[in-house]
Amino acid sequence: MITGAQAMVESLKQEGVSTVFGYPGAAICPFYDALRGSGIQHILVRSEQNAGHAASGYARITGRPAVCIATSGPGATNLFTAVATACMDSIPLVVITGQVETRLLGRDVFQEVDTTGAAEPFTKYGYLVKEVREIPRVFKEAFHIASTGRKGPVLIDMPVDVQQQSLPFAYPASVDIRGYKPRFKGHPVQVKRVAQAICAAKKPLLCVGGGVHAADAAERVCRFCEQCGMPAVSTLMGIGVFPSAHPLYFGMLGQSGFRSANRAVEESDLLVIIGARVGDRAVNSPSALEQATEVVHIDIDSAEIGKNLGATIPLVGDAGAVIEQLCEQKPSGVWEQWLSHLRELREQEPRPYTEKPGAADPRRLVEALSEKMEPDAVYVADVGQNQLWSARYYRARGGRFLTSGGMGTMGYALPAAVGAKLAAPNRQVVAVCGDGSFQMSMMELGTAVQHGVDVKLVVVRNNRLGLVREIQQNRYGGREIAVDLSGSPSACGIAAAYGIPAWQVSDNGSLGQAVERLLRTDGPALIECLVDPKEATE
Repeated sequence: MITGAQAMVESLKQEGVSTVFGYPGAAICPFYDALRGSGIQHILVRSEQNAGHAASGYARITGRPAVCIATSGPGATNLFTAVATACMDSIPLVVITGQVETRLLGRDVFQEVDTTGAAEPFTKYGYLVKEVREIPRVFKEAFHIASTGRKGPVLIDMPVDVQQQSLPFAYPASVDIRGYKPRFKGHPVQVKRVAQAICAAKKPLLCVGGGVHAADAAERVCRFCEQCGMPAVSTLMGIGVFPSAHPLYFGMLGQSGFRSANRAVEESDLLVIIGARVGDRAVNSPSALEQATEVVHIDIDSAEIGKNLGATIPLVGDAGAVIEQLCEQKPSGVWEQWLSHLRELREQEPRPYTEKPGAADPRRLVEALSEKMEPDAVYVADVGQNQLWSARYYRARGGRFLTSGGMGTMGYALPAAVGAKLAAPNRQVVAVCGDGSFQMSMMELGTAVQHGVDVKLVVVRNNRLGLVREIQQNRYGGREIAVDLSGSPSACGIAAAYGIPAWQVSDNGSLGQAVERLLRTDGPALIECLVDPKEATE
């Protein structure tokens, strides 16, 4: 016989969990007591939300569900933003929250909140465990649900008294959930239709999204395009599926994407979308595209197919499995004229570099990072202007590009980079954020120092909420409000308070040297890059 809390820890060990991210509190203390001496590494973050972001970075690099933990009430609600962020980007998490005693549920006692009810819109599934004997089954199911089908967060809400009760522990060997049978392979008839459509197309184009990364299918997708000679573009979340210099890759599409990529989408007669939701930031006018182009939509989640863009040929299945099926069909065509046209569009892409006294060009900064980082390095972009500069000017060479795409959550980069580095200790990990997003998670520098996490941080400082300011300039007659970040601390000063080496760079000539110094410094290090407050993303 063991306690429920011990059963929770043993269940994590059965699932191969070696690292968890969390912030304790009274309602989850029995679990924390059982965690002590278990061999599972606990990373103490400085805010519950960042436990979720760190777990997200960890999961995206390992490809397996990562675990984040918080107590009841405000601990759980603080975690919700990170859970919603993971849900929108299909990141597998197992989220463990403490809860008040079962006899007190619904009485509005101290630190009680309906955690499963509140989180229902942005979790794949939620469990409120009221019987201690259910713990092994619940954990087994939670990891299975989080990691299969369209991946995402699963919540386990654990009342404190259930953690203290006893049970005879036996972990299930398998899972059989009635009504949950996600499709893996694509339907053979639909696969054949897709192959035929590719062969018949004069201007085919593949659009890859984050689902390709989730399926660990980047190499297979590249191989497919090389096999049939088909050009490709990506969404924001699909960056890195193709090396940026790949001859068949024509950049990121969307509002902040490359003009050449958007022109390719507009002019194609067959658009094959795989692992992408195709939201409003990716396609500006879905109705016009539907009328002009035949659309194939491949996704693991049938609910996403046709939701934003009507599909001529829908195909439900895992990106990796479907690409393997398509490779077997060996589709091909004569597309050299189409490819030549796309190359011309790419060569005409404007490069708006700037030279301003006392300020560095953020585009050159991102290019310098891309050039000097190791080929398999992990680049984590935050949200705001820094994200758009990063997405356009990051040059993938075999590493990973992580960001918050669907939710667009500021403060994501630093904690996600901590998680990514813990998942891959031998890979370089660099986080890039603005001075606004830095101040939302700068306390996680303490987490990096405490746990010896060697992350490199670049703070792009313009003393503004730059993207909001740009929107106000472009859409609201230049009337700025609530975007001035005057009074913000020096990022270098904050880093120094944590004992982290840091330095400023304020001109283009010093960028390369500053980046080299950042990357060769042992342990956490930080660059504060001064940028003109009026610098635009275009």
